[in-house]
Amino acid sequence: MLTLTENANTIAATIVAQQSTTPDAGLRIHSSGTEAEPRFAVTVVPTPEPGDAIAGDDAIHVFLEKSAAEALDDKVLDAAVDDQGAVSFTLLPQPA
Repeated sequence: MLTLTENANTIAATIVAQQSTTPDAGLRIHSSGTEAEPRFAVTVVPTPEPGDAIAGDDAIHVFLEKSAAEALDDKVLDAAVDDQGAVSFTLLPQPA
Protein backbone atom coordinates (compact mmCIF):
# COMPACT_ATOMS: atom_id res chain seq x y z
CA MET A 1 0.00 0.00 0.00
CA LEU A 2 1.16 3.53 -0.76
CA THR A 3 2.66 5.21 2.29
CA LEU A 4 3.19 8.91 2.96
CA THR A 5 6.20 10.68 4.38
CA GLU A 6 5.65 13.04 7.28
CA ASN A 7 6.02 16.00 4.88
CA ALA A 8 3.45 14.56 2.48
CA ASN A 9 1.05 13.88 5.32
CA THR A 10 1.32 17.44 6.67
CA ILE A 11 1.11 19.13 3.27
CA ALA A 12 -1.79 16.96 2.10
CA ALA A 13 -3.73 17.61 5.33
CA THR A 14 -3.17 21.37 4.90
CA ILE A 15 -4.37 21.30 1.26
CA VAL A 16 -7.51 19.36 2.15
CA ALA A 17 -8.29 21.64 5.12
CA GLN A 18 -7.95 24.73 2.90
CA GLN A 19 -10.25 23.34 0.19
CA SER A 20 -12.91 21.36 2.05
CA THR A 21 -14.80 21.41 5.31
CA THR A 22 -16.19 17.90 4.86
CA PRO A 23 -14.85 15.64 7.63
CA ASP A 24 -14.35 12.69 5.24
CA ALA A 25 -12.58 14.79 2.58
CA GLY A 26 -9.20 13.73 1.29
CA LEU A 27 -6.80 13.70 -1.60
CA ARG A 28 -7.75 11.40 -4.46
CA ILE A 29 -4.99 10.04 -6.66
CA HIS A 30 -6.10 8.73 -10.03
CA SER A 31 -4.41 7.66 -13.23
CA SER A 32 -4.20 10.28 -15.95
CA GLY A 33 -1.62 8.74 -18.28
CA THR A 34 -1.16 5.54 -20.21
CA GLU A 35 0.26 2.18 -19.17
CA ALA A 36 3.40 2.94 -21.17
CA GLU A 37 3.71 6.41 -19.62
CA PRO A 38 1.90 6.44 -16.28
CA ARG A 39 0.90 9.77 -14.79
CA PHE A 40 -1.20 10.54 -11.78
CA ALA A 41 -3.43 13.46 -10.87
CA VAL A 42 -4.26 14.60 -7.34
CA THR A 43 -7.52 16.33 -6.44
CA VAL A 44 -9.35 17.18 -3.22
CA VAL A 45 -12.64 15.29 -2.97
CA PRO A 46 -15.33 15.18 -0.27
CA THR A 47 -15.49 11.36 -0.15
CA PRO A 48 -13.86 8.39 -1.87
CA GLU A 49 -15.30 6.96 -5.06
CA PRO A 50 -16.69 3.41 -4.94
CA GLY A 51 -13.77 0.98 -5.23
CA ASP A 52 -11.13 3.44 -4.03
CA ALA A 53 -8.44 2.15 -1.68
CA ILE A 54 -7.78 4.34 1.35
CA ALA A 55 -4.30 5.21 2.61
CA GLY A 56 -3.07 7.79 5.10
CA ASP A 57 -3.74 8.16 8.80
CA ASP A 58 -5.95 10.13 11.18
CA ALA A 59 -4.59 13.45 9.86
CA ILE A 60 -5.28 12.81 6.16
CA HIS A 61 -7.29 10.48 3.95
CA VAL A 62 -5.73 9.54 0.62
CA PHE A 63 -8.10 7.83 -1.79
CA LEU A 64 -6.55 5.76 -4.56
CA GLU A 65 -8.42 4.89 -7.73
CA LYS A 66 -8.03 1.14 -8.40
CA SER A 67 -5.38 1.35 -11.15
CA ALA A 68 -3.47 4.02 -9.20
CA ALA A 69 -3.55 1.83 -6.07
CA GLU A 70 -2.10 -1.08 -8.04
CA ALA A 71 0.62 1.05 -9.67
CA LEU A 72 1.59 2.78 -6.41
CA ASP A 73 1.39 -0.25 -4.13
CA ASP A 74 5.16 -0.29 -3.50
CA LYS A 75 5.72 3.49 -3.42
CA VAL A 76 6.16 6.28 -0.87
CA LEU A 77 4.57 9.67 -1.53
CA ASP A 78 6.69 12.66 -0.54
CA ALA A 79 5.80 16.34 -0.89
CA ALA A 80 7.52 19.70 -0.74
CA VAL A 81 6.59 23.37 -1.02
CA ASP A 82 8.89 25.68 -2.98
CA ASP A 83 9.70 29.35 -2.25
CA GLN A 84 6.67 30.49 -4.29
CA GLY A 85 4.30 28.21 -2.36
CA ALA A 86 3.87 25.62 -5.14
CA VAL A 87 3.41 22.05 -3.94
CA SER A 88 5.15 19.17 -5.67
CA PHE A 89 4.60 15.49 -5.01
CA THR A 90 7.28 12.86 -5.60
CA LEU A 91 6.97 9.09 -5.72
CA LEU A 92 9.81 7.11 -4.18
CA PRO A 93 10.40 3.37 -3.85
CA GLN A 94 9.55 1.89 -0.46
CA PRO A 95 12.59 0.85 1.55
CA ALA A 96 13.34 -2.85 1.34
